[in-house]
Amino acid sequence: MAPLHMTQPKQAARLLAAAAAFALAGGCTVGPDYKRPDAPVPASFKEDGAWKPATPGDSATRGPWWRVFGDPVLDGLEGRVASGNFSLQQAAAAYEEAREVARIDRAGLLPTVSAVGTAQRGEPARGTLASPPGVSSSFGASLEAAWEPDFWGKERRTTEAAVAGAQASAADLALARLSTQAALAQDYIELRILDEKARLLENAVADYRRTLSITRNKYAVGVAARSDVLTAQTQLDSTRVQAMDVGVQRAQYEHAIAILEGVPPSGFSIAVREGTGLSIPDIPPSLPSELLERRPDIAAAERAVAEANANIGVQTAGYFPSLSLSATGGYGGSPLDRLFTAPNRLWSLGAQVGENLFDAGAQRDLVREARAARDASVAAYRQSVLTAFQQVEDNLAGLRILGQEVQIQDAAVAEAANATRITLNEYQAGTVDFTSVTTAQVTELSNRETALAILQSRLLSGVALIQALGGGWSTSDLPLYHQVLSAGS
Repeated sequence: MAPLHMTQPKQAARLLAAAAAFALAGGCTVGPDYKRPDAPVPASFKEDGAWKPATPGDSATRGPWWRVFGDPVLDGLEGRVASGNFSLQQAAAAYEEAREVARIDRAGLLPTVSAVGTAQRGEPARGTLASPPGVSSSFGASLEAAWEPDFWGKERRTTEAAVAGAQASAADLALARLSTQAALAQDYIELRILDEKARLLENAVADYRRTLSITRNKYAVGVAARSDVLTAQTQLDSTRVQAMDVGVQRAQYEHAIAILEGVPPSGFSIAVREGTGLSIPDIPPSLPSELLERRPDIAAAERAVAEANANIGVQTAGYFPSLSLSATGGYGGSPLDRLFTAPNRLWSLGAQVGENLFDAGAQRDLVREARAARDASVAAYRQSVLTAFQQVEDNLAGLRILGQEVQIQDAAVAEAANATRITLNEYQAGTVDFTSVTTAQVTELSNRETALAILQSRLLSGVALIQALGGGWSTSDLPLYHQVLSAGS
């Protein structure tokens, strides 16, 4: 519909003021208001035998969670990863982009004002009797304003959706940060375990050298077979190869940590030290319902539901008519030096109403599509909650069972070491063959490696449990509505 230009300025101004007042005071917001969807939340964790209700001060994993491992080197690495990691910088930029989208959408609630300047010079067609012959010039300068009052809340719902999307992006940033911190801790644990494995193999190589020396001496005096010497030499060489392979793996983990830190691997190194220097953390899981507040991925999924819910209102507003208001004021005429004079003054006010009379059901389908998208996001949210509970239960079970394995495996290591010592003495005394020695030594090394693997699994499960519990993050860390829309970072 064409704009309706008013001939009386006072009447036009009154009409514009009345429309604005109605839009601000009488406008409504169509579509469903958001309500957080229900999710299946158990009363307690199945695998936590020592479960008890959490107290208000229960914050064992809040703050720098990696400090529970008691390793200053890990503390330093984790402290630097937030500023150096490029994936985190990418996620932070994505959040800022989402904030700007929300601010752009909010701007749709307000009028737009623009300044326009024009200059034209030309000659009319000579066959045009109404135009004087010759070249002429015309100039113009005006301010133009336009506004579409948000009667039905379309712009408000659009802003609501954009803010929820920005909050979801903030949760994604928190998730990326937690995932990066956990990956760094896991790589560091793997590196320290490899240091211990290298030391274990070096000790085994030293023992096997002594065994080879004993076998050669026995062969020299004719009380051992040549095959015993070859077997001892083979055992020594294969163990040396294993030790060298550990060095390759350690280098790869060191390179991975360098990339997480945002530095080239060529200029980065972590010194080898005696012992892992890592403590097994004691991590109380507290209440299952707290996962809904502590997991950034759950928070992101919940904010996605809010965004999808607001989009239903955006599409529902398409059923209703729209009103656009416009105003222009300025000067137009010629010559340029007399442009800004009373005879050249001009103004106009306009209003345009539009309503879609027939669209073959397209608007109805858009609303249905938005509702289906909301239902899908609700299902995704509930699935993320269930997945979170599974991850916590898995790691609680792992830590509980691994803790039981430790004592048994420590006894097995002591027994295997004692068996090796006795068998080697018996071999030197000539009461057993060399096969018994190699069998005992392989058994001892295997048990020591198993004990180290259990320690590795306990440490990694500790990291995974902290990550599954949210790493001390909370939904209170999400930016509020007004913070998303505020200027600056």
